[in-house]
Parts: sequence; C-alpha cells; structure tokens
Amino acid sequence: MLYTIKLEQMEFRAFHGCYDLEQKVGNRFSVELKITSHLGCVAEEDAVEKAVNYLTVYEVVSGQMRVTQRTIERVAMNIIEAVKSHFPQVVEVECCVSKLAPPLGGKIGRVSVILKA
Repeated sequence: MLYTIKLEQMEFRAFHGCYDLEQKVGNRFSVELKITSHLGCVAEEDAVEKAVNYLTVYEVVSGQMRVTQRTIERVAMNIIEAVKSHFPQVVEVECCVSKLAPPLGGKIGRVSVILKA
C-alpha cells in the first residue's frame, strides 16, 4: 500500500537567482512537497521509525535551500534527489519551489516551478 505525506508552505530566505544581485541580497522562497511512499508496516505496527520522518524531510529541504543555485528548477531537483536518497521507501516526490515577490519589474506574488520524479 502507498501513502502520501504533504509538507506545505515551508518558507526560507535563500540566495537563488540568475542575477548576481539576487545571489547577494537573497529573496523569500516557499517550498511544498508531496511525497508518495510505501507504507510497509508503519501503520500496522505504529512504527514511527519506519515512516518517512517529516522533521528529517524538513531538515533535508532546509539544507538544500542553503545551496545557492541559479534556477529554482535546479533547487527543486536537488530537493527531490536528497529526499529520495534519505528515504529509499519513497516512490515519488513532487516538489514546488516558489520565489516570492520576484524582481520582475511589476507586482507579482510568486513564480513557481513544479517537478515530479
């Protein structure tokens, strides 16, 4: 059986961006994850140690957000790869990385990319 874990509205200050200024002053980013995993005996045995630990997932995401990249596509790919390497029972990760109030010359709430692997 499969199950899904969602981590929503994680917010970080980071230095991703294609412009040098973005990499110097930083910006606010939002990350959302949808993780599909094999349930195994997690529910049957109430075995938290066998589950995808969402505290660890948050720490993985936080660590990847500290690695400056030029594109949020690369940031999302790094997060997916890191989550899958920490939790072999994970079948699929959908990751949405949003740059909040991006510097596009006008009012815009966010720009986002979504990767699924």
